[in-house]
Amino acid sequence: MQLFPCPFCGPRDETEFHYGGDAGNIRPDGAEMPIDRWAGYLYLRTNPKGTAREIWVHMTCGEFFVMERDTVTHNVLSSAALGGEHAA
Repeated sequence: MQLFPCPFCGPRDETEFHYGGDAGNIRPDGAEMPIDRWAGYLYLRTNPKGTAREIWVHMTCGEFFVMERDTVTHNVLSSAALGGEHAA
């Protein structure tokens, strides 16, 4: 079992969380979007080895937040409430 730190509720079991995607993956304007750019937004991910910034939701409280973690060791480095400055 791994504990994830919810910025609103504190440390909780990993089963209470759901992955929301890469932080900074900004949804493009779909009005005049070429199909290859839209497909890139939907399917292409960086999948870094090491530090990654990700969006997570704590299903118990329903809050979204940014978690920075090491993808090799699974150590959580930080978590913060999702805000304008954290989404990029």
